[in-house]
Amino acid sequence: MTEIVAIQSAEPVIFGVLKIVWSDGFEGVVDLRPLIAKGEMFEFLRAAPARFATVQREPYGHKIFWLDDQGDEIDFGSSSLRQRAERQAGLLHLAS
Repeated sequence: MTEIVAIQSAEPVIFGVLKIVWSDGFEGVVDLRPLIAKGEMFEFLRAAPARFATVQREPYGHKIFWLDDQGDEIDFGSSSLRQRAERQAGLLHLAS
């Protein structure tokens, strides 16, 4: 079984982009804009971009989330965010 590397912090950079630090020291910038741009579940964030800054970290660091007006979570797990951060960092490295 693979152990989940916990998220230590998640800070908005701009709308749709987070700087995330994991418990193993890895830091990455994750661009979620392509995901937020589509899908009904993200309408809450698209309708009022300032809500993106209300991102919260689950106490154990297994996910980040936003609460919509009904109290439902819009969330991303630590592992999927880590994969996205590593992939996006690799793309930036190739482009430079």
